[in-house]
Amino acid sequence: MVVETRKILDPDIQVQATCVRVPVFVSHAESINVEFERPVSVEQARAALRKAPGVVVYDEREPGGYATPVEVTGEDGTYVSRLRKDPTVANGLAFWCVADNLRKGAALNAVQIAELLVKDYLGK
Repeated sequence: MVVETRKILDPDIQVQATCVRVPVFVSHAESINVEFERPVSVEQARAALRKAPGVVVYDEREPGGYATPVEVTGEDGTYVSRLRKDPTVANGLAFWCVADNLRKGAALNAVQIAELLVKDYLGK
């Protein structure tokens, strides 16, 4: 996770990851903590994530009001749940992220990258 995050976003980004293997056929889940330069409220983060293509915010404040690998299997979206302040760092947020790794982590990503290449580079 650390290597992939640095490769995709920024080679100097600081990442602390905890990976947990659970017995599911497909999908993966991550507990993510992010520290921003400036304060970001949970409401601001939720609104920004709702606008992001491919992101589904499923964040109900009730028992079972979050996404799990079982529910997202076969879905194209990346589900974000349990958005909350991270009190351990300045300007921090924490959230739960789940996606079907066979769809979003593999096949769909390849198709979406190809579509962007055609649209932004090959179509000009």
